[in-house]
Amino acid sequence: MRAKSVAHRFGTALSSHTLVTKQLFIPLLSAALLAGCNPPEAPKGGKKDGKAAATLPPRSVQAASAESRPMERAVSVIGALAAIDQATLSVKVSGRLQSLSVDLGTRVKKGELVAQIESVDYELKLRSAEALLAQARARLGLPLAGTDDTVKAEETSTARQAKASLLESQKQRDRTRELAKRGISSQADLEVAEANYEIAFNRHLEALEDIRQRQGVLQQRRVDVEIARQQLADTKIVAPFDGMVQERKASPGEFLNTAAPIVTLVKVDPLRLRVEVPERNATGVRPGQKVRLTIEGDTNKYTGTISRLSPAITDVSRMLIVEADIPNASGLLRPGTFARADIVLAEAEPATTIHKDALITFAGMEKIFLVKEGKAAEKNIAVGRRAGDFIEVLGGLKPGDVVVLNPGSLQNGQPVTVDASGQSPAMKTPAATKSGKKT
Repeated sequence: MRAKSVAHRFGTALSSHTLVTKQLFIPLLSAALLAGCNPPEAPKGGKKDGKAAATLPPRSVQAASAESRPMERAVSVIGALAAIDQATLSVKVSGRLQSLSVDLGTRVKKGELVAQIESVDYELKLRSAEALLAQARARLGLPLAGTDDTVKAEETSTARQAKASLLESQKQRDRTRELAKRGISSQADLEVAEANYEIAFNRHLEALEDIRQRQGVLQQRRVDVEIARQQLADTKIVAPFDGMVQERKASPGEFLNTAAPIVTLVKVDPLRLRVEVPERNATGVRPGQKVRLTIEGDTNKYTGTISRLSPAITDVSRMLIVEADIPNASGLLRPGTFARADIVLAEAEPATTIHKDALITFAGMEKIFLVKEGKAAEKNIAVGRRAGDFIEVLGGLKPGDVVVLNPGSLQNGQPVTVDASGQSPAMKTPAATKSGKKT
Protein backbone atom coordinates (compact mmCIF):
# COMPACT_ATOMS: atom_id res chain seq x y z
CA MET A 1 0.00 0.00 0.00
CA ARG A 2 2.80 2.31 0.84
CA ALA A 3 4.49 1.61 -2.49
CA LYS A 4 1.32 2.42 -4.39
CA SER A 5 0.91 5.71 -2.52
CA VAL A 6 4.46 6.82 -3.37
CA ALA A 7 3.95 5.96 -7.05
CA HIS A 8 0.69 7.92 -7.13
CA ARG A 9 2.34 11.04 -5.68
CA PHE A 10 5.25 10.76 -8.15
CA GLY A 11 2.87 10.50 -11.14
CA THR A 12 0.89 13.47 -9.94
CA ALA A 13 4.02 15.58 -9.62
CA LEU A 14 5.22 14.58 -13.12
CA SER A 15 1.87 15.54 -14.68
CA SER A 16 2.00 18.95 -12.97
CA HIS A 17 5.54 19.59 -14.32
CA THR A 18 4.51 18.68 -17.91
CA LEU A 19 1.50 21.02 -17.73
CA VAL A 20 3.69 23.91 -16.52
CA THR A 21 6.18 23.25 -19.35
CA LYS A 22 3.42 23.36 -22.01
CA GLN A 23 2.04 26.56 -20.58
CA LEU A 24 5.48 28.26 -20.86
CA PHE A 25 6.36 26.87 -24.37
CA ILE A 26 3.21 27.96 -26.20
CA PRO A 27 3.57 31.74 -25.44
CA LEU A 28 7.26 31.65 -26.40
CA LEU A 29 6.44 29.93 -29.70
CA SER A 30 3.75 32.49 -30.51
CA ALA A 31 6.12 35.37 -29.81
CA ALA A 32 8.73 33.89 -32.13
CA LEU A 33 6.22 33.50 -34.96
CA LEU A 34 5.00 37.07 -34.57
CA ALA A 35 8.56 38.34 -34.62
CA GLY A 36 9.25 36.54 -37.93
CA CYS A 37 6.13 37.94 -39.61
CA ASN A 38 6.78 41.53 -38.49
CA PRO A 39 10.38 42.57 -39.22
CA PRO A 40 11.82 45.32 -37.10
CA GLU A 41 11.12 48.85 -38.29
CA ALA A 42 13.89 51.01 -39.56
CA PRO A 43 15.29 53.26 -36.90
CA LYS A 44 13.71 56.62 -36.76
CA GLY A 45 15.59 59.51 -38.22
CA GLY A 46 17.17 57.39 -41.05
CA LYS A 47 17.76 59.06 -44.52
CA LYS A 48 15.54 58.37 -47.51
CA ASP A 49 16.80 56.58 -50.67
CA GLY A 50 16.99 59.83 -52.66
CA LYS A 51 19.46 61.26 -50.15
CA ALA A 52 21.43 58.06 -49.76
CA ALA A 53 23.30 58.71 -52.99
CA ALA A 54 24.93 61.72 -51.40
CA THR A 55 26.85 59.35 -49.22
CA LEU A 56 28.39 57.58 -52.25
CA PRO A 57 32.13 58.04 -52.57
CA PRO A 58 33.43 60.47 -55.23
CA ARG A 59 34.50 58.94 -58.52
CA SER A 60 37.07 60.03 -61.07
CA VAL A 61 35.63 60.04 -64.61
CA GLN A 62 36.63 61.03 -68.10
CA ALA A 63 34.44 63.59 -69.85
CA ALA A 64 34.07 65.42 -73.14
CA SER A 65 32.06 68.36 -74.35
CA ALA A 66 29.00 68.12 -76.53
CA GLU A 67 30.06 69.69 -79.82
CA SER A 68 28.37 71.25 -82.80
CA ARG A 69 29.79 69.59 -85.89
CA PRO A 70 28.65 69.32 -89.51
CA MET A 71 26.89 66.06 -90.24
CA GLU A 72 25.25 64.59 -93.27
CA ARG A 73 21.45 64.64 -93.27
CA ALA A 74 19.81 61.80 -95.17
CA VAL A 75 16.48 60.00 -95.38
CA SER A 76 16.42 56.21 -95.49
CA VAL A 77 14.08 54.51 -97.95
CA ILE A 78 13.46 51.08 -99.41
CA GLY A 79 12.98 50.50 -103.12
CA ALA A 80 13.71 48.24 -106.04
CA LEU A 81 16.06 48.31 -109.00
CA ALA A 82 14.65 48.18 -112.50
CA ALA A 83 16.06 48.27 -116.00
CA ILE A 84 16.19 51.79 -117.35
CA ASP A 85 15.11 50.40 -120.75
CA GLN A 86 13.38 47.12 -121.54
CA ALA A 87 12.16 45.92 -124.93
CA THR A 88 10.71 42.76 -126.41
CA LEU A 89 12.25 42.37 -129.86
CA SER A 90 9.68 41.16 -132.40
CA VAL A 91 9.75 40.44 -136.14
CA LYS A 92 8.42 43.09 -138.54
CA VAL A 93 8.04 40.65 -141.44
CA SER A 94 6.73 37.12 -141.41
CA GLY A 95 9.00 34.24 -142.25
CA ARG A 96 10.99 31.31 -140.94
CA LEU A 97 13.54 32.07 -138.22
CA GLN A 98 16.84 31.17 -139.81
CA SER A 99 19.19 31.87 -136.89
CA LEU A 100 19.21 33.18 -133.33
CA SER A 101 22.62 34.30 -132.13
CA VAL A 102 21.78 35.06 -128.46
CA ASP A 103 20.45 33.23 -125.43
CA LEU A 104 19.56 33.93 -121.81
CA GLY A 105 22.09 36.29 -120.22
CA THR A 106 23.89 37.16 -123.46
CA ARG A 107 25.31 40.69 -123.45
CA VAL A 108 24.76 42.57 -126.72
CA LYS A 109 25.80 45.93 -128.13
CA LYS A 110 23.59 48.42 -129.92
CA GLY A 111 23.21 47.40 -133.58
CA GLU A 112 24.44 43.84 -133.02
CA LEU A 113 22.59 41.09 -134.94
CA VAL A 114 20.23 39.14 -132.69
CA ALA A 115 18.17 37.04 -135.13
CA GLN A 116 17.80 36.45 -138.88
CA ILE A 117 14.62 35.69 -140.85
CA GLU A 118 15.02 33.80 -144.15
CA SER A 119 15.50 36.56 -146.72
CA VAL A 120 15.19 34.84 -150.12
CA ASP A 121 11.54 35.82 -150.65
CA TYR A 122 12.24 39.44 -149.79
CA GLU A 123 15.26 39.59 -152.07
CA LEU A 124 13.03 38.48 -154.97
CA LYS A 125 10.42 41.09 -154.05
CA LEU A 126 13.10 43.76 -154.15
CA ARG A 127 14.30 42.66 -157.59
CA SER A 128 10.73 42.70 -158.91
CA ALA A 129 10.15 46.20 -157.57
CA GLU A 130 13.40 47.42 -159.12
CA ALA A 131 12.36 45.99 -162.51
CA LEU A 132 9.03 47.81 -162.40
CA LEU A 133 10.88 51.00 -161.46
CA ALA A 134 13.16 50.64 -164.49
CA GLN A 135 10.11 50.14 -166.73
CA ALA A 136 8.49 53.30 -165.36
CA ARG A 137 11.68 55.29 -165.98
CA ALA A 138 11.86 54.01 -169.55
CA ARG A 139 8.33 55.21 -170.33
CA LEU A 140 9.46 58.69 -169.41
CA GLY A 141 12.57 58.51 -171.52
CA LEU A 142 14.91 58.17 -168.53
CA PRO A 143 17.81 55.68 -168.14
CA LEU A 144 16.80 52.37 -166.57
CA ALA A 145 19.02 52.89 -163.54
CA GLY A 146 19.44 56.10 -161.64
CA THR A 147 18.15 58.14 -158.77
CA ASP A 148 17.15 61.32 -160.60
CA ASP A 149 13.48 61.09 -161.61
CA THR A 150 13.17 64.67 -162.85
CA VAL A 151 11.28 64.88 -166.17
CA LYS A 152 10.13 67.89 -168.24
CA ALA A 153 6.79 66.92 -169.71
CA GLU A 154 7.20 69.06 -172.89
CA GLU A 155 10.43 67.26 -173.75
CA THR A 156 9.04 63.71 -173.77
CA SER A 157 8.47 62.03 -177.13
CA THR A 158 4.73 61.69 -176.57
CA ALA A 159 4.33 65.37 -175.77
CA ARG A 160 6.52 66.45 -178.71
CA GLN A 161 4.50 64.33 -181.14
CA ALA A 162 1.23 65.75 -179.86
CA LYS A 163 2.59 69.26 -180.03
CA ALA A 164 3.74 68.75 -183.64
CA SER A 165 0.25 67.62 -184.63
CA LEU A 166 -1.19 70.63 -182.86
CA LEU A 167 1.07 73.05 -184.73
CA GLU A 168 0.22 71.43 -188.09
CA SER A 169 -3.50 71.66 -187.38
CA GLN A 170 -3.12 75.27 -186.33
CA LYS A 171 -1.34 76.17 -189.61
CA GLN A 172 -3.94 74.30 -191.64
CA ARG A 173 -6.72 76.19 -189.88
CA ASP A 174 -5.04 79.54 -190.45
CA ARG A 175 -4.57 78.82 -194.20
CA THR A 176 -8.17 77.71 -194.58
CA ARG A 177 -9.38 80.88 -192.88
CA GLU A 178 -7.36 83.03 -195.27
CA LEU A 179 -8.66 81.16 -198.32
CA ALA A 180 -12.20 81.37 -197.01
CA LYS A 181 -11.88 85.14 -196.73
CA ARG A 182 -10.82 85.29 -200.39
CA GLY A 183 -13.67 83.01 -201.35
CA ILE A 184 -11.37 80.25 -202.51
CA SER A 185 -12.23 77.74 -199.74
CA SER A 186 -15.71 76.85 -198.77
CA GLN A 187 -17.18 77.21 -195.33
CA ALA A 188 -17.18 73.44 -194.97
CA ASP A 189 -13.40 73.28 -195.43
CA LEU A 190 -12.99 75.91 -192.74
CA GLU A 191 -15.14 73.98 -190.32
CA VAL A 192 -13.11 70.82 -190.93
CA ALA A 193 -9.87 72.72 -190.26
CA GLU A 194 -11.27 74.17 -187.06
CA ALA A 195 -12.34 70.71 -185.90
CA ASN A 196 -8.94 69.19 -186.66
CA TYR A 197 -7.27 71.95 -184.65
CA GLU A 198 -9.49 71.28 -181.62
CA ILE A 199 -8.72 67.56 -181.84
CA ALA A 200 -4.98 68.20 -181.99
CA PHE A 201 -5.16 70.65 -179.09
CA ASN A 202 -6.96 68.14 -176.88
CA ARG A 203 -4.54 65.40 -177.87
CA HIS A 204 -1.68 67.63 -176.77
CA LEU A 205 -3.33 68.20 -173.38
CA GLU A 206 -3.95 64.48 -173.08
CA ALA A 207 -0.29 63.78 -173.81
CA LEU A 208 0.79 66.13 -171.07
CA GLU A 209 -1.62 64.48 -168.62
CA ASP A 210 -0.30 61.07 -169.61
CA ILE A 211 3.25 62.22 -168.85
CA ARG A 212 2.16 63.44 -165.44
CA GLN A 213 0.48 60.11 -164.81
CA ARG A 214 3.66 58.28 -165.78
CA GLN A 215 5.56 60.51 -163.36
CA GLY A 216 3.16 59.46 -160.61
CA VAL A 217 3.66 55.79 -161.50
CA LEU A 218 7.41 56.35 -161.37
CA GLN A 219 7.15 57.76 -157.87
CA GLN A 220 5.00 54.80 -156.84
CA ARG A 221 7.56 52.37 -158.22
CA ARG A 222 10.26 54.23 -156.35
CA VAL A 223 8.30 53.82 -153.10
CA ASP A 224 7.70 50.13 -153.83
CA VAL A 225 11.43 49.64 -154.17
CA GLU A 226 12.07 51.37 -150.85
CA ILE A 227 9.39 49.22 -149.16
CA ALA A 228 10.90 46.03 -150.59
CA ARG A 229 14.36 47.14 -149.53
CA GLN A 230 13.12 47.91 -146.00
CA GLN A 231 11.38 44.54 -145.74
CA LEU A 232 14.61 42.87 -146.72
CA ALA A 233 16.44 44.83 -144.04
CA ASP A 234 13.76 43.90 -141.49
CA THR A 235 14.67 40.25 -141.85
CA LYS A 236 17.59 41.13 -139.57
CA ILE A 237 16.65 41.84 -135.95
CA VAL A 238 19.30 43.95 -134.22
CA ALA A 239 19.70 45.22 -130.65
CA PRO A 240 18.26 48.75 -130.20
CA PHE A 241 20.55 49.47 -127.22
CA ASP A 242 23.34 47.97 -125.15
CA GLY A 243 21.89 45.37 -122.80
CA MET A 244 21.44 41.74 -121.86
CA VAL A 245 18.95 39.09 -122.91
CA GLN A 246 16.41 38.52 -120.15
CA GLU A 247 14.22 35.95 -121.94
CA ARG A 248 14.35 33.91 -125.15
CA LYS A 249 10.95 33.33 -126.77
CA ALA A 250 11.64 31.64 -130.13
CA SER A 251 13.85 28.99 -131.67
CA PRO A 252 15.44 28.62 -135.12
CA GLY A 253 13.18 26.89 -137.64
CA GLU A 254 9.94 28.37 -136.34
CA PHE A 255 7.69 30.23 -138.76
CA LEU A 256 6.93 33.57 -137.19
CA ASN A 257 4.13 35.92 -138.10
CA THR A 258 4.45 39.68 -137.97
CA ALA A 259 4.99 41.01 -134.41
CA ALA A 260 5.93 37.58 -133.02
CA PRO A 261 8.33 38.05 -130.03
CA ILE A 262 11.85 36.66 -130.20
CA VAL A 263 13.79 37.88 -127.12
CA THR A 264 13.38 40.34 -124.26
CA LEU A 265 16.29 42.73 -123.88
CA VAL A 266 17.04 44.87 -120.80
CA LYS A 267 19.48 47.73 -120.36
CA VAL A 268 21.48 47.12 -117.17
CA ASP A 269 23.80 50.12 -117.12
CA PRO A 270 22.67 52.37 -115.64
CA LEU A 271 19.83 50.91 -113.59
CA ARG A 272 16.73 52.73 -112.40
CA LEU A 273 16.21 52.86 -108.61
CA ARG A 274 12.55 53.50 -107.77
CA VAL A 275 11.74 54.43 -104.16
CA GLU A 276 8.93 56.07 -102.20
CA VAL A 277 9.76 58.96 -99.87
CA PRO A 278 7.36 59.82 -97.00
CA GLU A 279 5.51 63.08 -97.39
CA ARG A 280 7.22 64.62 -94.34
CA ASN A 281 10.62 64.24 -96.03
CA ALA A 282 9.52 64.92 -99.60
CA THR A 283 10.09 68.69 -99.48
CA GLY A 284 13.86 68.21 -99.12
CA VAL A 285 14.26 65.86 -102.08
CA ARG A 286 15.64 67.44 -105.26
CA PRO A 287 16.96 66.18 -108.61
CA GLY A 288 20.72 65.80 -108.60
CA GLN A 289 20.97 64.72 -104.95
CA LYS A 290 23.27 61.83 -104.10
CA VAL A 291 21.86 58.39 -103.32
CA ARG A 292 23.68 55.55 -101.54
CA LEU A 293 22.30 52.06 -101.61
CA THR A 294 23.08 48.59 -100.34
CA ILE A 295 21.82 45.20 -101.49
CA GLU A 296 20.99 42.26 -99.26
CA GLY A 297 23.92 39.85 -99.22
CA ASP A 298 26.27 42.31 -100.96
CA THR A 299 28.89 44.16 -98.94
CA ASN A 300 29.55 46.67 -101.71
CA LYS A 301 28.08 50.16 -101.51
CA TYR A 302 26.72 51.81 -104.62
CA THR A 303 25.97 55.44 -105.37
CA GLY A 304 23.76 57.23 -107.85
CA THR A 305 21.94 60.47 -108.55
CA ILE A 306 18.27 61.40 -108.36
CA SER A 307 17.06 61.99 -111.90
CA ARG A 308 13.27 62.02 -111.81
CA LEU A 309 10.56 63.05 -109.32
CA SER A 310 6.84 62.44 -109.45
CA PRO A 311 4.89 65.72 -109.79
CA ALA A 312 2.44 64.72 -107.05
CA ILE A 313 2.12 62.85 -103.74
CA THR A 314 0.16 59.60 -104.03
CA ASP A 315 -3.27 59.88 -102.42
CA VAL A 316 -3.36 56.47 -100.75
CA SER A 317 0.14 56.05 -99.30
CA ARG A 318 1.08 59.76 -99.05
CA MET A 319 4.42 59.01 -100.67
CA LEU A 320 6.54 60.77 -103.29
CA ILE A 321 7.84 58.48 -106.03
CA VAL A 322 11.52 59.15 -106.74
CA GLU A 323 13.78 57.60 -109.36
CA ALA A 324 17.57 57.63 -109.42
CA ASP A 325 20.07 56.40 -111.99
CA ILE A 326 22.60 53.93 -110.55
CA PRO A 327 25.76 53.20 -112.60
CA ASN A 328 26.28 49.47 -113.06
CA ALA A 329 29.39 49.09 -115.19
CA SER A 330 30.45 46.06 -113.13
CA GLY A 331 27.15 44.29 -113.79
CA LEU A 332 26.83 43.18 -110.16
CA LEU A 333 23.44 44.82 -109.75
CA ARG A 334 20.39 43.15 -111.26
CA PRO A 335 16.98 44.55 -112.18
CA GLY A 336 14.25 43.50 -109.76
CA THR A 337 16.53 43.50 -106.68
CA PHE A 338 15.28 45.19 -103.50
CA ALA A 339 17.61 47.84 -102.12
CA ARG A 340 17.99 50.01 -99.04
CA ALA A 341 18.94 53.55 -99.93
CA ASP A 342 19.88 56.81 -98.25
CA ILE A 343 19.01 60.03 -100.02
CA VAL A 344 21.51 62.68 -98.95
CA LEU A 345 19.48 65.84 -98.33
CA ALA A 346 22.44 67.87 -96.99
CA GLU A 347 26.14 67.12 -97.13
CA ALA A 348 27.09 69.13 -94.01
CA GLU A 349 24.42 70.35 -91.57
CA PRO A 350 25.28 71.59 -88.03
CA ALA A 351 24.27 69.14 -85.29
CA THR A 352 24.87 68.82 -81.54
CA THR A 353 26.87 65.62 -81.04
CA ILE A 354 28.38 63.48 -78.30
CA HIS A 355 31.01 60.77 -78.41
CA LYS A 356 29.61 57.28 -78.78
CA ASP A 357 31.28 56.21 -75.49
CA ALA A 358 28.96 58.56 -73.58
CA LEU A 359 25.75 56.82 -74.65
CA ILE A 360 24.05 54.24 -72.41
CA THR A 361 21.29 52.05 -73.84
CA PHE A 362 19.13 50.00 -71.48
CA ALA A 363 15.72 48.43 -72.13
CA GLY A 364 15.29 50.53 -75.27
CA MET A 365 16.03 53.78 -73.42
CA GLU A 366 19.03 55.94 -74.24
CA LYS A 367 20.64 58.22 -71.69
CA ILE A 368 23.82 60.04 -70.76
CA PHE A 369 25.41 61.48 -67.61
CA LEU A 370 26.19 65.17 -67.43
CA VAL A 371 28.65 66.74 -65.04
CA LYS A 372 26.79 69.47 -63.12
CA GLU A 373 28.12 71.17 -59.99
CA GLY A 374 30.55 68.32 -59.35
CA LYS A 375 27.89 65.62 -59.55
CA ALA A 376 26.65 63.15 -62.16
CA ALA A 377 23.25 64.13 -63.57
CA GLU A 378 21.42 61.42 -65.48
CA LYS A 379 19.52 62.57 -68.62
CA ASN A 380 17.35 60.67 -71.09
CA ILE A 381 17.97 61.70 -74.71
CA ALA A 382 16.85 60.91 -78.25
CA VAL A 383 19.60 60.28 -80.79
CA GLY A 384 19.64 60.84 -84.52
CA ARG A 385 22.37 60.59 -87.11
CA ARG A 386 25.69 58.82 -86.58
CA ALA A 387 28.99 59.75 -88.15
CA GLY A 388 32.04 57.76 -87.15
CA ASP A 389 32.49 58.01 -83.36
CA PHE A 390 29.90 60.76 -82.93
CA ILE A 391 26.15 60.64 -82.39
CA GLU A 392 23.64 63.43 -82.89
CA VAL A 393 21.47 64.41 -79.91
CA LEU A 394 18.10 65.66 -81.10
CA GLY A 395 17.22 67.82 -78.09
CA GLY A 396 17.90 68.76 -74.48
CA LEU A 397 21.62 69.25 -74.97
CA LYS A 398 23.69 72.19 -76.13
CA PRO A 399 27.29 72.51 -77.28
CA GLY A 400 29.65 72.85 -74.33
CA ASP A 401 27.73 70.63 -71.92
CA VAL A 402 30.12 68.21 -70.18
CA VAL A 403 29.23 64.56 -70.79
CA VAL A 404 30.75 61.60 -68.92
CA LEU A 405 32.52 59.00 -71.07
CA ASN A 406 32.18 55.31 -70.24
CA PRO A 407 29.98 55.95 -67.17
CA GLY A 408 29.65 52.25 -66.31
CA SER A 409 27.98 51.90 -62.88
CA LEU A 410 27.88 55.63 -62.23
CA GLN A 411 24.77 56.67 -60.28
CA ASN A 412 22.66 59.76 -60.51
CA GLY A 413 23.83 62.41 -58.04
CA GLN A 414 27.16 60.70 -57.31
CA PRO A 415 30.06 63.15 -56.81
CA VAL A 416 32.55 63.07 -59.66
CA THR A 417 35.95 64.52 -60.41
CA VAL A 418 36.94 64.93 -64.04
CA ASP A 419 40.19 63.27 -65.02
CA ALA A 420 42.00 66.03 -66.91
CA SER A 421 44.28 63.56 -68.68
CA GLY A 422 41.33 62.03 -70.52
CA GLN A 423 40.00 65.31 -71.95
CA SER A 424 40.75 67.45 -74.90
CA PRO A 425 42.50 70.73 -74.03
CA ALA A 426 39.31 72.65 -74.77
CA MET A 427 37.47 70.69 -72.04
CA LYS A 428 39.89 70.95 -69.15
CA THR A 429 38.87 74.35 -67.86
CA PRO A 430 35.04 73.98 -67.94
CA ALA A 431 35.21 70.43 -66.62
CA ALA A 432 37.47 71.35 -63.73
CA THR A 433 35.34 74.36 -62.86
CA LYS A 434 32.14 72.36 -62.78
CA SER A 435 33.65 69.57 -60.70
CA GLY A 436 35.00 72.00 -58.11
CA LYS A 437 38.61 70.85 -58.54
CA LYS A 438 41.69 72.63 -59.83
CA THR A 439 43.80 70.96 -62.46
